Amino acid sequence: MDLLALADFNLVARHEGFGRAARASGRPKATLSRRVAELEGSLDLRLFERGARALKLTQEGRALHERTAALLTELDEAAAAIASGLDRPRGRLRISAPLLFSQTAMGKLAAGFALKFPEVRLEVTTEDRAVDMVEEGYDLVIRVNPDPDETLVGRVFLRDRLVVVANPALIRPAEGAAVPAVVRGPADRIAAWAVTTLAGPSRIAVDPVLSLSSLVMVRDAVRAGVGAGRLPVSLVGHDLAAGRLVLWGDAEGPEIALWTLYPSRRLLSARVSAFLDHLKEAFPKGSPDELAAYIDG
Repeated sequence: MDLLALADFNLVARHEGFGRAARASGRPKATLSRRVAELEGSLDLRLFERGARALKLTQEGRALHERTAALLTELDEAAAAIASGLDRPRGRLRISAPLLFSQTAMGKLAAGFALKFPEVRLEVTTEDRAVDMVEEGYDLVIRVNPDPDETLVGRVFLRDRLVVVANPALIRPAEGAAVPAVVRGPADRIAAWAVTTLAGPSRIAVDPVLSLSSLVMVRDAVRAGVGAGRLPVSLVGHDLAAGRLVLWGDAEGPEIALWTLYPSRRLLSARVSAFLDHLKEAFPKGSPDELAAYIDG
């Protein structure tokens, strides 16, 4: 495939027209039109629908643009860095991170990264949904226990676990008796928590008296003595050490793993590599205690 023709195609797709692309780049409109036509011929595909007043990408054209635009940008950046002898990351870096990690650690992480790499324009959005990285233009996402996705690659950089905690003034009830509980999200189906203590496994019957949408809110309500809570140890480690909360047991269930993910078909840019290294420096062991210390530091 002719990379120059591919670059011209992406230029036209980005500016949504041959005329606008020609004015933006200083290239002749006829040259851009010819190069795009040559690319369509070599691929045996129509990449644009050419109307009287509008130029629109076909389905195949949109797919080609989404998969190659970032690659060409990164190739240009790599060539410029090599030519200038510079290897410092630069440009825009868009990251999507989950709510709890953003509330507790992302601000500090982002500030440290911005100070270390001032030529990178870091943009972080907070959401727990599974974003479409290519369609929405993200370079990197952070997710908790993500579903397998063949289009993405990544690594675990932190692990956490759930514990059941309560205010010291709240007495743990006898076996079978329900304890007031603060829960995250709908509480209709919550009847008991399975926990493990030094004495072995047991179950704590719960009566959800308060339902909140954020684990930080749950922690604050548990601190206030409203009820017991099931929370990540990284979020309550400092409270346990200070005696503001007491541990009722480790909650049974899958381990919490935080992943960094990025599209497998893209070159790993200097910006993404730098942020991955930044995470590794912040959490070299990737343990819950390390995250708790980072949050409270």
